Amino acid sequence: MTRTRPVRRLVRHVAVTVVAVAAIGAVAVAAFGVGGAEPGTEEPRTIHVSTSTVTRRTLTDTTTVDGKLGYGAETPVASRATGTVTWLPAVGTLVSRGETLFRVDNQPIVLLYGPLPMYRNLATGVKGDDVKQFKQNLKALGYAGLGSDDAFTDATAAAVKRWQKALKRQETGSVAAADVIYAAGPLRAARQSARLGGAAAADVLMVTTTRRIVTVDVPTDAQRVAQLHNAVTVILPDGRQLKGEVISVGPTGDHGGDGGGDGAGTGATSNAGTGPPLAGQAVRAEVEVADQAALGTLDSGSVQVRYVAETHTDVLTVPVQALLALADGGFGLEIHEGASRRVVAVRVGLFAGGQVEVSGDGITEGTTVGVAG
Repeated sequence: MTRTRPVRRLVRHVAVTVVAVAAIGAVAVAAFGVGGAEPGTEEPRTIHVSTSTVTRRTLTDTTTVDGKLGYGAETPVASRATGTVTWLPAVGTLVSRGETLFRVDNQPIVLLYGPLPMYRNLATGVKGDDVKQFKQNLKALGYAGLGSDDAFTDATAAAVKRWQKALKRQETGSVAAADVIYAAGPLRAARQSARLGGAAAADVLMVTTTRRIVTVDVPTDAQRVAQLHNAVTVILPDGRQLKGEVISVGPTGDHGGDGGGDGAGTGATSNAGTGPPLAGQAVRAEVEVADQAALGTLDSGSVQVRYVAETHTDVLTVPVQALLALADGGFGLEIHEGASRRVVAVRVGLFAGGQVEVSGDGITEGTTVGVAG
């Protein structure tokens, strides 16, 4: 909703000195006598059938756009293992830390959590942030005696052997770069890129986050929704309303993670679009629903996303139907003071929810104004 549109539509209906407005720029109703009166003078007749009072409130303009519920953008998982693909998870399978993401030559390729890709082999004597990240994962899986430093020690090798035994892998005490895939969190198998019996190629699997996300292709006239971390409301088909947050913003057709590193970037919030989108540029936003349990079994379909376009706090407002379009331009209100009536010019601000922000000389909270019926 904009400020200019009501003005244009209101003025379009001005045919006499003063016209009452039945809605935002909608219907012209009865008029004062020809020749009318200047604002501030008393009128011999009134076109209003009811009254209202000037109220102080916070006025919020909201806009609603259409979206699609799903699991967000798909991200490719790239295999560094050489050999034959012998197992892939079925579409819809959820894979968590320590679980097998796929198999090559019947050996499990395991999902672990962390931002740093598995870029080298890990063995006794190796140090670095990648070692620390790997040890944190083993500790999270319940393996003890690892410490919290960044060194791959004999104790680390012993824990790795126990981990490998649980996976039914050869107990070497070292970890090959191809044995592990890192992601920001749990993954959902969205599509099989490789085929069973085929060679383990760059992309074997397409994955998504396990959390349900609303994707919105934002029209150019509603791009205020496309701001990272904006709080929004997701409206479900049954009318229920859930809180949401914009977690990713990018050009239309940008599908998020690029599969870099070891190829499972899904699960982290995208940092694309941290600033306002370019004017006129098509934008795609992803909204995460805060209360996933409230979605129940709903994991696809059309929904709506409502966001706050503009908020004015502590302003004076009247019903839109109270506005009068003045012959010389601008707007006025019919002030009721006992039996007397007079028209005063006002400045209008934000239109929202059937109310309009007003200000001007003599306009105070509690002032009685006429309202068109």
